[in-house]
Amino acid sequence: MKAVVQRVAWAQVEVEGRLVGRIERGLLVYVGVGEGDDAAAPAKLAEKVAFLRIFEDGEGKLNLSVKDIGGGVLGIPNFTLLGDARRGRRPDFTGAARPEQAQPLYEAFLAALRQAGCTVAGGQFRAHMDIRSQADGPINILLEVPSRE
Repeated sequence: MKAVVQRVAWAQVEVEGRLVGRIERGLLVYVGVGEGDDAAAPAKLAEKVAFLRIFEDGEGKLNLSVKDIGGGVLGIPNFTLLGDARRGRRPDFTGAARPEQAQPLYEAFLAALRQAGCTVAGGQFRAHMDIRSQADGPINILLEVPSRE
């Protein structure tokens, strides 16, 4: 699984003009599920996200996690993270998991974040989503948990 993690002042997602998820200060996380990802991957990725220290402490150092600050996580399913654009100009998405495999792993990722004690909102799988946010930093981190080989 791959993720783009962005520290935000707020973020929200709408589908067909309807608000489906919103957080205040916290993390906007785009999540991609790869073809080889297994059932252990969502928990590994959620643990990394929940405890990633990218918020300032009292001394201005990046020592606090989203859990530490009581922030939220907005998880957005995004198969395009698995796009391979090394050759040509059109990305190849064959590394992305099929929707039947990806959706349960995405939902398991959100559940694992909740189990870790995070406040969680999510996007809608296989929908066109309008995502709005206010970046805080900017701080953006790329995460990847290894797939089984």
